[in-house]
Amino acid sequence: MSKKDNAGVAQILAYLNEKNRPYSAQDVFTNLQKQCGLGKTAVVKAMEQLAQEGKIKEKVYGKQKIYFADQSQFADVSDAELKTMDARVAELSAEVQTISQSCRQLETELKELNSSLTTAEMKAQIQELQAECSGYRGRLDKIKSATNHVTPEEKQKVYKERETYVKEWRKRKRMVTDMVGAILEGYPKSKKQFLEEAGIETDEDHKVTVPNI
Repeated sequence: MSKKDNAGVAQILAYLNEKNRPYSAQDVFTNLQKQCGLGKTAVVKAMEQLAQEGKIKEKVYGKQKIYFADQSQFADVSDAELKTMDARVAELSAEVQTISQSCRQLETELKELNSSLTTAEMKAQIQELQAECSGYRGRLDKIKSATNHVTPEEKQKVYKERETYVKEWRKRKRMVTDMVGAILEGYPKSKKQFLEEAGIETDEDHKVTVPNI
């Protein structure tokens, strides 16, 4: 084997001993691809070599082989140490959960910031709004300086006149309706024909209705 292959084998062995968990050759190739630079075939051969030399253990599950560190090289762990490890794992798991939640919050804030206006866009929008406000102020100044304002008294007078005209409109419409109805009782033709012959134009002909008071 070349020096590169030997270095790769040593790196794979160190990795399996450090992680101390089962891996397939594909897992090791994926995880160490950048570090050791070996191809998949070289990784498979290296792991088979380590297994044959007894430096790692091999288990076959169907068509797949699983490799893991030789457990005999590790010292026995007492129940107290296992409990301590379990407590540490739980502690780290809680820490990971807290950090993950914080990351999600930061990602949400980042999305909001990315969708917000940039400083240049905000400055341009502020200038646009200021120009718009200036235009409104100019219009307001013209309105305030005008001398033809309608006083509340004049406004009330217009409303009362409108009310009077609407009442008169309704009154006359009712009178005409009653008169036409009385004539039609002895008229041999239809109401439409009578209105045409009499030259009477209705509100409906002009598509208008009596407004509410």
